[in-house]
Amino acid sequence: MQININNLSFAYGTKTIISNLSLTLNGGDYLVVRGKNGSGKSTFIKCLLGFNQVKSGMIFYDTIDITNFKSWTRFGYVSQSFDDFNYEFPLTVGELLQISSLKKTNESERLKLLEKMGIFDIINQNINSLSGGQLQRVFIVRAMLNNPDVLILDEPTASIDKQNKVFFYNTIEELHRAGLTIILITHNDNIENLNYTHLLSMYSDLSTSFEERGVEITEGVL
Repeated sequence: MQININNLSFAYGTKTIISNLSLTLNGGDYLVVRGKNGSGKSTFIKCLLGFNQVKSGMIFYDTIDITNFKSWTRFGYVSQSFDDFNYEFPLTVGELLQISSLKKTNESERLKLLEKMGIFDIINQNINSLSGGQLQRVFIVRAMLNNPDVLILDEPTASIDKQNKVFFYNTIEELHRAGLTIILITHNDNIENLNYTHLLSMYSDLSTSFEERGVEITEGVL
């Protein structure tokens, strides 16, 4: 899937968050979106996913305007926090995955994803008993159940330890090598070891820079 963003602007009321942002991603690209809190990173992702309504002509998926786009299962999304989940409900990892898929998946596919993420052995554990790293990987598996073209991760390592961060990034790199488009949101400047193809830096003064790795960055308000 090609993602084409053309002069994207978005405001909450009279407060402009994104101003005239343009970029293009092709299938299999790896975009890191970097910026401090309040710079517009999450707003950008909500625009991409249709949570924030944008004007026609600003975002295209392949040749389809976002205002006409219907195939949202082509996106997998792991949010910064899992506020949409009721942790008080007595649910195992396997049960959660079984009820989460929008497309028909069989047990062998779910088990394969759990094994890939290194959490095959927790399939029968209650979701409330998991560590932050385990929980993050479970929700990545949940996002992958629909076999998406694009995986979006919003601050995915915020609540996990150093060892799990290394495992996480290695897994994301493996998914990228397999052809998945990755969009990773972070406020961490330490991204040198990530094998991204593009970097979008966002600032609270609405300026942005978009870099293809190895190509000079153009800075300013796009």
